[in-house]
Amino acid sequence: MAAAPEGEGLFADPEPFSPSIFLDLPPTPRPDGNGEVPASSDDLVLTFITRILMEEDINDQFFYQFPDHPVLLQAQEPRPCESLWAARNCAKKNTMKGRGKSAQGRSSANEAVELSTLLIHCAQAVATDNRRSATELLRQIKQHSSPKGDATQRLAHCFAEGLEARLAGSGSQLYRSLMAERIPVVEYLKAYWLYLAACCFKMTAFRFSNMTILKAIVGRKKVHIVDYGVNCGVQWPTLLYRLATLEAGPPELGVPFKFHGITVRWDTVCVDDLNIDPDEVLIVNSIMLFRNLMDEGVDIDSPSPRDVVLRTIRKMQPDAFILYVMNASYSAPFFVTRFRDVLFFYSAMFDMLDATAPRDSHQRFLVERDLFRQCSLNAVACEGTDRVERPETYKQWQVRNQRAGLRQLPLDPDIVKTLRDKVRDQYHKDFVIDTDHNWLLQGWKGRILYAMSTWVVDDSVSEL
Repeated sequence: MAAAPEGEGLFADPEPFSPSIFLDLPPTPRPDGNGEVPASSDDLVLTFITRILMEEDINDQFFYQFPDHPVLLQAQEPRPCESLWAARNCAKKNTMKGRGKSAQGRSSANEAVELSTLLIHCAQAVATDNRRSATELLRQIKQHSSPKGDATQRLAHCFAEGLEARLAGSGSQLYRSLMAERIPVVEYLKAYWLYLAACCFKMTAFRFSNMTILKAIVGRKKVHIVDYGVNCGVQWPTLLYRLATLEAGPPELGVPFKFHGITVRWDTVCVDDLNIDPDEVLIVNSIMLFRNLMDEGVDIDSPSPRDVVLRTIRKMQPDAFILYVMNASYSAPFFVTRFRDVLFFYSAMFDMLDATAPRDSHQRFLVERDLFRQCSLNAVACEGTDRVERPETYKQWQVRNQRAGLRQLPLDPDIVKTLRDKVRDQYHKDFVIDTDHNWLLQGWKGRILYAMSTWVVDDSVSEL
């Protein structure tokens, strides 16, 4: 797929504008007085999304021309705007508002405990098919939950829906109907913009990946990136900008570049499908979607699709395999154990948004409804191949990668320092950046929610 010609389309330079045009957020100040993004900025992700929103002819057909969530998940076996500084400044204002609301309801720490207890008791009743008790507990939960309330009320509303669907045996049908809904692309991008501006997780992942790629290609002239789960591709404008402005000149990515989409099950992709050139720097990239690969084969004699994909990556002999995973353990087959784990994970996610985005934000509501709700409902209400949300901890992924013949690389201290500084300076104080055994960890209030690392082939292990 060729890039748009310079000066046209998505990459044209419009007049300076405020993201507030698109979001229900107050206007934000311009850091340099005129709204220009500094040439050294690496925050072109928000720029890219905002410029898409500026396009007059934006339509859903463009974004939905390829099979997306329900089909892709099934296929995967089971399937310049304002600088980020300005966005963070706005998020900090919202944080202070959120703190004020939280302070008013200290109506609320006890209620959070009670709602969590009710949810777990309800899950236990559902697991034993105690319908009378489960129905009564759901009634109590619904009385104290709301999709527009505080973090705990929104969490309870979301999980009550999943428990109710599981009790009725309609979880798979409800999930499929949710995934089949065509969210207007403008609404989706507005919500995604807010999520990226308020939360450091994905932006840090993009930065980690792009900085790792830039270090890997020093002195080389050709780059090939195999991206498992490219989605809208919002990670790549920043990398393209960086490549285009290298002192030694851009490598042959190229700019314009080639794009080859493969819409098949990931565990059926072979090295021969990828047209790898020995002269290329080969990068394999995956941002969070490995959790949707099945963690077990179709029968006892079949290998796990996760292991198959990792072995294929080993056969590619990449210069770097960049892996970003959700650090959660709700892939367990035992329902109550899984429910506790998924509740634990999403309680942190809802709390994070409550602290960084206003409660009356429509975009926040969309993030919670169309991202958090879908994922948590799948984990709670679906089973078998319909349950595609199967995250593992980063320590479990470390074992899988090593077993597949991959070797972990040390974290680059310069990259770690840069990311630490950005999170400290631009995001809420309760975001966590830490390291453990060459994993870069991200979390909220002490809970480690995501992890990143870089891998290459372990030559000491024979090919499996």
